[in-house]
Amino acid sequence: MDSRQQWVVPLSEAANLPVDRIGGKASKLAIAEREGFVVPCGFCVTTDAYEEFLFSTGLAKRLAMELDRKSLDTMRWEEIWDTALRIRLDFLREAMPESMSDAIGQAMQSLGEGAVAVRSSAVGEDSAGCSFAGLHESIIGVTGLEEVSTAIRRVWASLWSDAALLYRKELALDPKQSRMAVLVQLVVEKDRSGVAFGRDPRKLRTDCAIVESVPGPCSLLVDGSVDPDRWFIKNNTGEIVEWRGGIRDQSTVEPLLDADDLTEIFHLLGDVETRFGWPPDIEWTGRAGDLTLLQARPITTAEPDASDERSWYLTLRPGSNRLTQLAQRVSEELIPALEGEGERLAREDLDDYTDQQLATAIESRFESLEKWKKIYWDDFIPFAHGVRQLARYYNDAVRPDDPYQFAGLLQKQDMLAMRRNRAFTELADRLRANPVLKNRIDALVEQKANDAKFDWQQNLETLKEIPGGKLFTDELDGAMQDYMDITVGSQRMIDNPGLLLHYLIEMTESKESGNFAPMDDEAVDSDRLERLLYEAVGEERRQEAADVIRIGRLSWRLRDDDNLLVSRIESQLFRALTLGVERLKAAGRLSEEGELDEAAVPVIIKALRDPSQQYIVLPRKEAVESSPLCESVTKPRQLIGQPAAPGLASGVVRRIEDSQSFARFRAGEILLCDAIQPMMTHLVPLAAAVVERRGGMLIHGAIIARELGIPCVNGIVDLMNLLQDGDLVTVDGHLGIVTVGPPEFDLELQEVASETY
Repeated sequence: MDSRQQWVVPLSEAANLPVDRIGGKASKLAIAEREGFVVPCGFCVTTDAYEEFLFSTGLAKRLAMELDRKSLDTMRWEEIWDTALRIRLDFLREAMPESMSDAIGQAMQSLGEGAVAVRSSAVGEDSAGCSFAGLHESIIGVTGLEEVSTAIRRVWASLWSDAALLYRKELALDPKQSRMAVLVQLVVEKDRSGVAFGRDPRKLRTDCAIVESVPGPCSLLVDGSVDPDRWFIKNNTGEIVEWRGGIRDQSTVEPLLDADDLTEIFHLLGDVETRFGWPPDIEWTGRAGDLTLLQARPITTAEPDASDERSWYLTLRPGSNRLTQLAQRVSEELIPALEGEGERLAREDLDDYTDQQLATAIESRFESLEKWKKIYWDDFIPFAHGVRQLARYYNDAVRPDDPYQFAGLLQKQDMLAMRRNRAFTELADRLRANPVLKNRIDALVEQKANDAKFDWQQNLETLKEIPGGKLFTDELDGAMQDYMDITVGSQRMIDNPGLLLHYLIEMTESKESGNFAPMDDEAVDSDRLERLLYEAVGEERRQEAADVIRIGRLSWRLRDDDNLLVSRIESQLFRALTLGVERLKAAGRLSEEGELDEAAVPVIIKALRDPSQQYIVLPRKEAVESSPLCESVTKPRQLIGQPAAPGLASGVVRRIEDSQSFARFRAGEILLCDAIQPMMTHLVPLAAAVVERRGGMLIHGAIIARELGIPCVNGIVDLMNLLQDGDLVTVDGHLGIVTVGPPEFDLELQEVASETY
């Protein structure tokens, strides 16, 4: 058998080939065709072709490097997604060997005219224990050799998608042993299509088969675009026991299938089960007398483990239709409502409330916070996938050298955090232009650090006596009300203006405002990147591309804003809680102070409503055993993470763990944290570099650092136990390496100096 025959095999000849060469999906359909089932004609691109492509292009080595960079067990979903994005772009940028492309071209000619479906057929896919359903890619309606070649490489790349990698991680499968065949078949277009199950996969009705149908192609059902009609059919008699009409554009009046259609589909299920020996999950198209089997696999009956978060993660990858719906709901309904709720609570005058009224206000605010937290998980987090959709869409079309070039399309969005930073920059400019005022504020910041009884409100009044002081304090108050009514931990930022004043002083003593070196204009020109995308997709898809950009930008902006807006609700809860504690203290009823956090809510509410209750004790958090100090262990010379923003910088580490650490941060230091949150992004322009434990190119720290031209490395396991304040490090954002101690050049100079003397 020559190499071309090994790379491409007609489906009609594939039934006798081992499954490790043609994959599970192609194997089952090849056997079904041999047994007389009607299936679309096609051919299989074997795993031999996949392996030849990897080795002839050098992709095998790059895959190994990606998978060896960091263990899947220690990677967060964001990091797995980044890995998948880089791998996908590698597959698309490499051309097939000419002889392989010729073999696929000849197979295409044998199919004749018409569009084809290019489907995954991974080894191990569609088995009883590992269905991989929906994890690997299928591209429907492909025409021409060039498009088919691209589609095949997309399917190969989907073997390394974030969802597929996560699935393999959960099942303890070795990704390095994974291989992918591809099934190419003529598209069979009928007016009815659907799926059917020999048993109820949810085990709600084990005695029933289920048939689902949509008008048009089966892909509309599989990707969730169209709600299907659903029938339950008794397995022992074939009796139809229930029909549920799908909700579509027009109210459902008549079922999509009649009794003859359902009888034939039911018999098809039985025939597949008899031939293969397992209850089937099939895809089909057509009607009675003209039914085509598109796919057959065993029903995966294993119940999900309660601790398995894979299913939850997969809900964070909504399709384009769901994203469009979320964009409208989030931007037009949820964000305005969330913003309005925060403003309403901030206007509420709690001081005049009775204790009973204050208790009701605390209860209402707590309920509001819980409601918005649920919306955050149910709507805001899935909407973040809009940015990931943009990344993949852009890379598929443009195929840039830099897999993160698309991030330039997200820059200069009118986020709350960006408006906050502009307001802070204007305040810093005022101080820089008024040395007398700046020196007085500098003295106050230092005085506050040494005086536990320092009263900010009283001392800020003294600033108004300085020329320009009243205008500054008015603008400072406005900035605090607009942007600092948020929490960090359990600390309300608006209650401590010293943190903002410290930041403003650092800004005035560092580089000139707005003089932070952004990335090369050519690299971040959003208009240029838009033009590149429109040219790549063509005029006929321009509107589609524009919608993807719009949703991506909206997703990025609102997924930043929602954090700050939810934090404002939390801040207003703590405002009411703090007032409640002050009243209980004044009445002598608070016997011991504990932690003022959400656990204190029911205690304070009960105490305010029941004046007879004495000796109130706030709950305390359980003591957490601290990690060993960094100086007590040997520090590694290099920490390996993910290169999130290019650049090279050296400096001393400043760990940002809570609001108090904000006040210790100095311009030019290396900002070290678990993850940059929207509440702290104003610190990033002061940093020489950013290092984060949490990994991912699309987390806040990475995007903001990239926009400002600041090196960023993230995804370093156990980071907060490895470095401490004052450690000297060099951050290499090109390679994703943090070097601990003096840079190599400094060490070489020291060595030369010691030899000289």
